[in-house]
Amino acid sequence: MALIIVATLLVAYLLIASAGFTKVSRAAVAIFAGTLCWVIYICYGTDFVMSQHPKEYVDWLGGAVPTSRAVKGYIAQHVFLKHVGQASEIVLFLLATMTIVEILDNNGCFDFVRPLLRTRKSSRLLWVFTLVTLLISANLDNLTTTVMMLTMMHAVITTRRQRMVFGSAIVIAANCGGALTVIGDPAGLVAWNMGHVSATSFSAGMLLPCLAACFLPVWWIGRSLPERADTETVVMPYRGDDTNLKVWQRLLMLFVGIGGLWFIPTFHNITGLSPFLGALCVLAVLWIVNEIFNRKLVSNELMLRRRMPRIVQYGVIQTMLFVMGLMLAVGAVEETGAVQWLIAKSGIYINDIWLMGAVAGLVSTILDNFATALTFFSLNPSAELNAPYWLIITYLSAVGGNILCIGSMSGIALMRMERLHIGWYLKNVGWKVLVGLLVGFAILYVEYLF
Repeated sequence: MALIIVATLLVAYLLIASAGFTKVSRAAVAIFAGTLCWVIYICYGTDFVMSQHPKEYVDWLGGAVPTSRAVKGYIAQHVFLKHVGQASEIVLFLLATMTIVEILDNNGCFDFVRPLLRTRKSSRLLWVFTLVTLLISANLDNLTTTVMMLTMMHAVITTRRQRMVFGSAIVIAANCGGALTVIGDPAGLVAWNMGHVSATSFSAGMLLPCLAACFLPVWWIGRSLPERADTETVVMPYRGDDTNLKVWQRLLMLFVGIGGLWFIPTFHNITGLSPFLGALCVLAVLWIVNEIFNRKLVSNELMLRRRMPRIVQYGVIQTMLFVMGLMLAVGAVEETGAVQWLIAKSGIYINDIWLMGAVAGLVSTILDNFATALTFFSLNPSAELNAPYWLIITYLSAVGGNILCIGSMSGIALMRMERLHIGWYLKNVGWKVLVGLLVGFAILYVEYLF
C-alpha cells in the first residue's frame, strides 16, 4: 500500500509536469492526489500507525480494545490533522497576501509604475518592468505579481514578439524575487514555517545568487530588442469612483500593506505564533483603512460596481488549492515511512547536498518549482537552522522553473496570456536563464565556503 501511495504521488507529478500539454489543471490534480493518498492510507491505517506511531497509539487507546473505528479516530485527530494544519498555515498566508495585493491594486496603489512606462526606449522599459516585478514579488505572491505586471505590460507593448520578451523578463524577475525572501514564495514560506531557516539569514544568503540569476538573463535577452519599443500611450485604469483617493491615501495604504508584511518576521520572532496570523493582522488593518478611505462607496454600495480582476481571483484559488493538495499528498507519503526509507538510501548513495540541489534544479525545469522544493525538503532530515541545504533547494527549484517556462505558475500564466511556445522560449530565453542559474549557483557555493 505504501508503494501505491507513492505511485499515486508520482503519477500526480507526471500530470502536473505535463499540464501544459494535457490542459488539466495542476490544482485539480494536486487536490485529487492528496485526497486519494489519504483514503488509501486510512484504509490500511492500522498497519501504518503500528509501524510509525506504535507507542503514541497505545497511549492514546489507554487500555481500550484497538478497533477499526479507533484507529481511524486516531489518524483523524493525531496524524491527518497535523498535515492539514501545516498546509493550512501556508494557504492562509497566501490568502492574506493575495488579498492584500487585490486591495492595493484596486485602489491604485501600484499606479506609481505607470508614469515610469512613458518611454519608447526598450532598455528602460525592460528594466522598469524587471525591477518593479522583483521588488513586488519579494513581498507578495509570485503568481499575482506576474499577472498584474503582465496585464500592465500587455496594455503598453503592442507587438506580440516584444511582449514575449518583456513577459519572459517579468516571469524571471517574479520567480527570482520570490526566492529572495521567506514570504515571497511558497517554498521559502514552508522552510521558514517549519523552522528550517530564519528570515534575515535566508534573505542574506539568497540576495546575490537571485540577483545574478535575474539580471544576467534579463540583460542578455534585452539585447535582442530594438532600440525603440512599439508602445501605446499609458492610460490610467478605470476603477469606478475610487480614483477620488488622494495620493497620500494611496501611499498610506501601500505603506500599511507592504510595510506590514515586512513586520511579519518580527511578529513571528516576538510571539512565536505562525506567520499567517501576522499576515491576517496586516490584512485586517489594511481592510479597515480601505473602508475608511472608501466610506462613501461603502455607504452607497458602489463598491459592488468596481471591476475585479477575475483572472487574479481564479489564479489565487488555483494556487491555494494546489498548495493544499500537494502538501497533503506529500504528508500521506511521509506517514507511510517511505520518505524515511528514501532518506536512509540517499544518505548512502547521494550524500552530497550540492548534487541533490542540481537534481532539484533539473526536476524543476519540468515539474512545478513548489512541488520540487517540497519534495526535496522532505528528503533532508537535518534540523540545523539555516543549513545550506534549504537555500540550495529553494534557489535551484525557483530559478530552475524559469528554464522551460513550464516549471512555475508564473511561466504558465505567460504562456497562456501571450500564446508562447516552449520552443521559442528555450531558444531565446531558456539557455540564458541556465547560464544565470549557474552563475548564481557558483555564488551560493562561494558563500558556503566563506
